[in-house]
Amino acid sequence: MNPIISVLMITITLSCILIMVSFWLPQMNPDSEKLSPYECGFDPLGSARLPFSMRFFLIAILFLLFDLEIALLLPLPWGGQLPDATQTFFWATSILILLTLGLAYEWAQGGLEWAE
Repeated sequence: MNPIISVLMITITLSCILIMVSFWLPQMNPDSEKLSPYECGFDPLGSARLPFSMRFFLIAILFLLFDLEIALLLPLPWGGQLPDATQTFFWATSILILLTLGLAYEWAQGGLEWAE
């Protein structure tokens, strides 16, 4: 038998077995503690739907953008091995300049000030 077909058959069989076991194995015994909104057992003191500060979301989005920047610039050292490395460095530099200008704009507008 072809090795690829045998590996596929093993993975499909194992997946089906695990799916069936996951339906049979869990014990579903809900009690009043599990059905309450707070599993810790305390009565809620206030509303659970308090609004978050927009600054929190701004900082979170900035973190994600700069984390994505690192992921985009990760292949840069291997781009230097290409025959035409100037295009790779041009795009990497343009990404850095664009993000730096956005950060400078946000900083100048006061969007990064946590307390007012």
